[in-house]
This record gives sequence, structure tokens and C-alpha cells, in this order.
Amino acid sequence: MRIRSWKFRLYPSKLQEKQMNEHLYSCKELWNSLLEYTKNLYRRTGKFPTRKQLYLQTKGTLLFSQIAQNIADRLFKSIRGMVLRKKAGMKAGFPRFKSIERTKSFTYPQFGFKLDEKLELSGIGKVSIKKHREVKGKIKTVTVKKYPSGKWFAIFTSEIEENHSPKKLGEAVGLDLGVEHFAYLSDGTAIENPKHLKQAEEKLKQAQRKLSRKKKGSKNRNKARLKVALVHEKLTNKRRDFLHKITRKLAEKYSVIAMENLSPSQIAKGFLAKSILDCGWAEFSSMLHYKAEEAGCEVVLVEPANTSQTCSSCGSVKKKSLAERWHTCACGASMHRDHNAAINILKRGATAGTAGSNACGEETSTLYGQASSRKQEALPFRAG
Repeated sequence: MRIRSWKFRLYPSKLQEKQMNEHLYSCKELWNSLLEYTKNLYRRTGKFPTRKQLYLQTKGTLLFSQIAQNIADRLFKSIRGMVLRKKAGMKAGFPRFKSIERTKSFTYPQFGFKLDEKLELSGIGKVSIKKHREVKGKIKTVTVKKYPSGKWFAIFTSEIEENHSPKKLGEAVGLDLGVEHFAYLSDGTAIENPKHLKQAEEKLKQAQRKLSRKKKGSKNRNKARLKVALVHEKLTNKRRDFLHKITRKLAEKYSVIAMENLSPSQIAKGFLAKSILDCGWAEFSSMLHYKAEEAGCEVVLVEPANTSQTCSSCGSVKKKSLAERWHTCACGASMHRDHNAAINILKRGATAGTAGSNACGEETSTLYGQASSRKQEALPFRAG
């Protein structure tokens, strides 16, 4: 079984929007009260509460029971993750109290909702929904989320059976992600970088300058904040649209795609950080994996070391600075630096074999995450 998510725009009435905002406020209040209870219990006993103890504290709230229990689940997982990271010697902060600005969603984890022509939500009623496609599989959860622009969305998760398409017989390709070009393929194709942030940068600066001049708490400041949020939202939508189209074309055209096993969060440092994050490499990798799986294409992850420094013709290694955009070698090879890297990636992908396929599988599970078990025991750890 596989978990997929589906996002649809909601169009609540004014009364429904008021009720949904009240739900968010109640969620914020419950989170803060549970966190206060957790801190007080730890001060008295030196132990964190069990999931069952947190559930008991949700009794008597105005929220639907499933929503309230989901908040308890989230706090329990946050504390558990914090303790485990501390035990592993990693930095970890304790969960924080939330303001209404930091509370933007509530979740029905099992029931309390029904999707038909409209979305029926317990405690709110039937909300108009733009269902532009059918949800596949059995719906497990729905999260109602308010975006900074004031728009509301419903995000469903469904469980669908693993239905791998038969492996395609076709061309294999190596893919090198970059900043000058979004990607270079081993067949010489260059995918241009649309540089969405650069296009929106001037509008964003203007909107943010106007926001900074408004008096805090005023209606004009809220209007200016919405304009900033809309610029960010449009930027995000353009980036995701570009990534969806590119990954779909790649998955449908090629049978095997070899790419570097990169960690964008570690690479995005220094003067190229903004450009790398604007490209959305992590989101691209995530999209490519699941679309390739549906299309019968295989994604192979390879070791990224020295793909740009190694000559794809003779194998000699020659150090290059980032400013050197053209690869030339004594053997006569002459091509764009990223084209050379893409050919090396394809060669490594061809020799990876089953190991590369396994790496792809592990990466896929890391990107999408797995449903965690609902353990009831107390956390046998102390905060360091």
C-alpha cells in the first residue's frame, strides 16, 4: 500500500469561514494547555505524559474529538522526536506555545468528514469544494488548512494499492541538476532555469516595503500582509507547476533516469544558497520518484563526488572552479561542464545495477514518510 495526498480548494461561506477560524483558535488553545500540562507533569515527576494521558486532557473541549486527539498526537510526537534527537547528541528545541498566527490547520485523522459533491465536516457543515480530479484509493485523513493569503484548502491522504506499471524499454539518461541551467541531460538537452524568484523579486520587495511602513495591528497592515502573501503564493504555484511538467515529461520519455544523490539542505550554503533553494531540487526529486514509479520508469541515485571534475571520455580527473563552465580535456573532449557531469552520472547509474534501484526505493520512503505506529507507552527518557 502507498500513501498519496490530494489538495483541493475550499470555498466556505462567511458563516463557515467564521466557524473554521474558531476551530483554529480552539486548536491553538488546546495545544497550549496540553503543553502547559506536559511541562507541569515533568517538573513534578521527571516524566513526560503518555499519549493516553494527553487524550484524557482533551475531554470537554469544544472541538470534535478526532481533531482534539490529533493535536495530542502531534504534541506527543514532537516531544518524542525532541528527546530522541537529544539522546543522539543532536540539537533539539522543546515544543513552543503557539499564537493564532502559527496555527493554520486542523485534521480529521479517521472520521468526521465525508467527501461528495461538497465536503461535509463535523461541526462546520457542507463546504463547497473544487474537486478537479477524483481521489484514488481509500481516504484516510483530511486536513483543513488556511493559507497566508486567506484561501482555504482541504488536503486528503488516501491509501492506494501498489500498482507498478510494467518497466518501459527505452532510453536511459543521466541528469545533472544545476543553477545556470535547471538540469542538463546526458543526451545534450538543457532544461533552462526559469528563475522564478528573480522574476518576482521586484514585486516582492515593493510589497514588503509597503508592509513595513504600516502600523502594527491596523487594517491597512493586514491588507499589505495579504499582498505579500499573494506574491509568495503565486511564486510557489509557478515553481510547482514548472516542476510538475518537467518531471512528467522526463518520466514518460525515459526508461531509466540516473541522478545524483544530493542533500539540498547541506548544499544550499554560501552565495548560491538562494538560487539552489529557488530551483526546488528536493521537491523535484520527490515528484520525479513517484511519477517515474507510475510511468514504469526507474530512478537510480548515484554518488555525486567528482561528476564534474572527471572527464566523461577518458576518465581523467581535473579540478575545476565553479566559474569554469566549459569542460576541455587533453583527450580532445570539449563540452559544457554540466553535460560532461550528466554523462558521468549516466555511466555510474548503468553500473549501479540493483544497488541503485534499492537506493531509489530507500530515498522514496524517506521523501514521503511512513505512517507511524500509535504507541501508548510513556516515554522512558528525560530531557537533557
